[in-house]
This record gives sequence, structure tokens and C-alpha cells, in this order.
Amino acid sequence: MDARTSRPARPTKAKTAVRRTRSGGPRPTPVSTKPSADGSDLLHATVYGELHKRFVTGRVMPESRLSTRRLAAELGVSQMPVREALRRLAAEGAVEIRSKRKIAVPAMTATRFDDLLRCRMLLEPEAAEAAFPFIGPALLKKLRETDKGMGVAMRTGDVGAYMEGNFNFHFLIYSAQPRRTLLQLIQTLWLQFGPYMRVVYGRFGTANLVDQHRVAIACIEAGDAKGLRAAISTDISDGMGLIGASGFDSEQ
Repeated sequence: MDARTSRPARPTKAKTAVRRTRSGGPRPTPVSTKPSADGSDLLHATVYGELHKRFVTGRVMPESRLSTRRLAAELGVSQMPVREALRRLAAEGAVEIRSKRKIAVPAMTATRFDDLLRCRMLLEPEAAEAAFPFIGPALLKKLRETDKGMGVAMRTGDVGAYMEGNFNFHFLIYSAQPRRTLLQLIQTLWLQFGPYMRVVYGRFGTANLVDQHRVAIACIEAGDAKGLRAAISTDISDGMGLIGASGFDSEQ
């Protein structure tokens, strides 16, 4: 037997669907279509990560219908990892799977909105304060760059870039703290309100709101952990207030 054929095959890795931007946030890229058996878990994780990112940055519209075939074609993968990702998203409340062909973003109601707002107000300021001791000069620099990029996106009317910057800013802070369960719970909340925030920002903008991100940065620079907590709390109430002001079409 040829020595080259007797050598165990080296497992390949599926190309990740996430690349980091300079602001610390991910940028979606096509997923590899040829994972090895050893790389199947990685492929499922990257497909889920890409769809997760579409929800939290508002790239998936409220009450939209999702097609596993179309999503698989967009990502360059089979339908199997897409179905698995959608099942995970359904367990997290981001989608409703009514049948194989009926997968939709659930409608927002006043009751659901109030529940999401209360949970965000409980968890996110707590995560921000918990992260405070871990925010060093390098992370502070990323926060400044991200906020600057959001300002550019706002001036140019780029809602998509603004949404991604907003997500990046918050999770640069939350990810700095070591409580992983707290971080996962917050991510689940963002999955559920992201599609609605995109619509509201696109409709009303944020020009009349105080930039609480700059307030948060100033608090970090001043060594004010409680001030950071308050800035994140106000940022949440301002943003969610825009959603509430837009009203809801139905109550379920």
C-alpha cells in the first residue's frame, strides 16, 4: 500500500460563518459546503451563529416566513443544519415552527413586549456592572470605535450598520463579565426583540435620543460602575420605548 494512502486522513474544518470586524462584532460570510464528519458540529454551530446574528441585528423582519430551502441556498449548505438551527431558535423564542413549511417570526404583543422589557432591565444593567472590573484600555478603545461607527451609520441612514453596531457595543461590555449563564439569557432576549427594533429604528431613527453609549464610555473612563449601570438601563428604556410607541397589531 502506498504510504501516502495509509496515512490517516486529517480532519478538515468547516469554514466559519463569522469574521470579526475591527469593532469587535461578527460579519456573516458563506459557510463551507464540504465539512468532514468531524466538522459537522462546527458546521451546525456556524449556521446557527449566522442565523442568530440575523435576528439580533434585525436582518430578519417581524412576522416574516422563513424557508429552510432558501436559507440553505443563501448559506451554501444542506437543509439539515438550517433545520437544526431553526429548532434551536424556536426553543429560544425567536421563531415559531408550525409545520415543515410554516416557520415564522412570532408577532409582538403588548404583553410579550412588557415581559421582554422587564427582563432586559433586570439582566443587562447587572451584566454591565459585573463587566466593569474587566474593561481595560483595549476594550475601551473598541467601545469608542464602535460608538463612532454608529454615529456614521446614523448620519448616513444606514440602519443595518447602526443595528450591528448597537449589538456589538452592548455585547462587548456583557461578554467581558464571567457569568456565562447571564450572557446567554441576554442573548435570548435580543433574539426576540431584534427584528422589531430594526423596524422602529428604520421608521423613527434615534436622532432625538441622548447617546447613552457615550455616557457609558464616560462612566467607564471615570471609574463609575454605578453610572455605567444607569447608562445601560436608560439606553434600554429609550430603545424599547421606541418599540412601545410604535404600537402592536395584535394581542395573543
